[in-house]
Amino acid sequence: MKETVLDVRNLQVEFAGDRKIVKAVDGISFQLHQGETLGIVGESGSGKSVTALAVMGLLQSPGRIAGGEIWFRANESSQPINLVDLSPKQIQLHRGGDIAMIFQEPMSSLNPVYTIGFQLTEAILRHQNISETEAKQKAIAGLQEVKLLPSDEKIRQQYIDTWQNSAFGSSSLDEQKLLKLVQQHKEAILERYPHELSGGQLQRVMIAMAISCNPLVLIADEPTTALDVTVQATIIDLLRELQASRDMALIFISHDLGLIAEVADTVAVMYRGKIVEFDDAATIFANPQHPYTKGLVACRPTLNRHPHKLLTVSDYMNVEEIPTTGELVIQGKEPTEPPDITPEEIAQRLADLENEQPLLQIKDLKVGFPIKGMFGGTKRYHMAVNGVSFDVKKGETLGLVGESGCGKTTLGRTLLRLIEPMSGQILFEERDITTLKGEALQKLRREMQIVFQNPFSSLDPRMKIGDAIMEPLQIHSIGNKKQERQKRAAYLLERVGLSADAMNRYPHQFSGGQRQRICIARSLALNPKFIICDESVSALDVSVQAQVLNLLKELQSEFGLTYIFISHDLSVVKFMSDRILVMNNGEIVEQGIAEKIYREPQQEYTQKLIASIPTGSRERVQQRQLH
Repeated sequence: MKETVLDVRNLQVEFAGDRKIVKAVDGISFQLHQGETLGIVGESGSGKSVTALAVMGLLQSPGRIAGGEIWFRANESSQPINLVDLSPKQIQLHRGGDIAMIFQEPMSSLNPVYTIGFQLTEAILRHQNISETEAKQKAIAGLQEVKLLPSDEKIRQQYIDTWQNSAFGSSSLDEQKLLKLVQQHKEAILERYPHELSGGQLQRVMIAMAISCNPLVLIADEPTTALDVTVQATIIDLLRELQASRDMALIFISHDLGLIAEVADTVAVMYRGKIVEFDDAATIFANPQHPYTKGLVACRPTLNRHPHKLLTVSDYMNVEEIPTTGELVIQGKEPTEPPDITPEEIAQRLADLENEQPLLQIKDLKVGFPIKGMFGGTKRYHMAVNGVSFDVKKGETLGLVGESGCGKTTLGRTLLRLIEPMSGQILFEERDITTLKGEALQKLRREMQIVFQNPFSSLDPRMKIGDAIMEPLQIHSIGNKKQERQKRAAYLLERVGLSADAMNRYPHQFSGGQRQRICIARSLALNPKFIICDESVSALDVSVQAQVLNLLKELQSEFGLTYIFISHDLSVVKFMSDRILVMNNGEIVEQGIAEKIYREPQQEYTQKLIASIPTGSRERVQQRQLH
């Protein structure tokens, strides 16, 4: 057994509320050994991130450590230190140096007004007694280690190849000049600002910052949640490589048990501040014991099944709170497994859809964004959507999948005329809507709606949700009296699984999943025929995601809705869709029946998307690393 570097004993974290004390972490214990990966999994509010903040000494008022110990041992010759006993100044000697953390959202973790070079060197200088020049070279080495920069040899070879293919190729490239070019190339990335990098690149910067001081313990708190599955896969592989080369201990926090199972050696499953199950990753994923863990495993859409509906956590457990003590009593249930949709049922649905008229017809659609020239004026266009054509049948769900930047969101918004196309046709019920203006366009809005990715930013924080749902009814003069509109809003809230009593509450009083249900209710207010779901479940916990996906399917059946379902997650798209379009660089690179796209992907790009989806299989990780 390797050295224990972190020993958490009976940790308790409390937050003082207006009415009562909330136990965010309720007496948890675990050990972390050198070179080991501990996965902590649970839904929002389970206490997993609060645990990480407590270890880092980053809890903010009104949160506080109410009890327990956090023992940290820097090396074999040193005595363990109880981090709970340290003053804020003392814990700074260990935070960032001995124990480092990667946060969920890299853009909010970096200062937008400073270059990444400045922020990297600042972190290094804070913990190491070296010169600015040495810190700069260490920052470059860190960016090379996380593969944001190529190695010196690769950069050198790139310049040699470029020189040989140029008009000067007949002459040799001066070695001193070559060394200078390599150094300038490496230093150039340090001058870039956070907004000039993609999400995956920013997360690599954050990893480089975290490992810059050779930490013994690295905490990764949902480091891939906001990333595409392909970028997520590369970040996971990178963390595993760094951990192996440095023999670091890693705490990996996520709400996705499939992802955790691919990364972790041991797993702690957290629920309402407690660890309800603790075991090695393979055992927990293959044979979960606690009802909550069983629910987390079951609610993930899988690529090898096509169920009518997804099971949820609530299908596996009854939870009661004892009023006098506040203790939770959890009783397990054994739900009936929903049957899979048979091949015959799929074939019949596809045949029925084939006989339907197209609700939407897209013909050679192009959308470009102008790129300014050096002296002003438009020099060229970036083609976000480049000559796209397809149909959507009435009652169909068409999945649109691809990585960030592939053009899928731009395409979705262009179909609703939220972005104007450069050319092409959008036929809705055989009428070209690209020419509609004024009142005619407003009438069209009743028929076409959208559910956005982030439900909180989609709702006015100052508007009660009842008013938010009634607002489109007022704009389109539906319902003669306020009472009629209130009745409609109450019905829609109840239909999406919320109480009509919620009408007088504000968005911040709801969870993320509840807010997304509110947005769905609002999108249904005008009885639309067509709804675009743009990454509408990607920000949700997997159990809440399952509830929303089931709800969308039920509503489609009840109201005869037609969906375009946009996501970068092919497993979610496959569960929802009849057909799938795969987009890359503004073009449709593959399309077909959902089941066939998964079983027999023709394009290498589609194959890469499928291979990147976390399944809980270590073999899949090893296959990725081989390729």
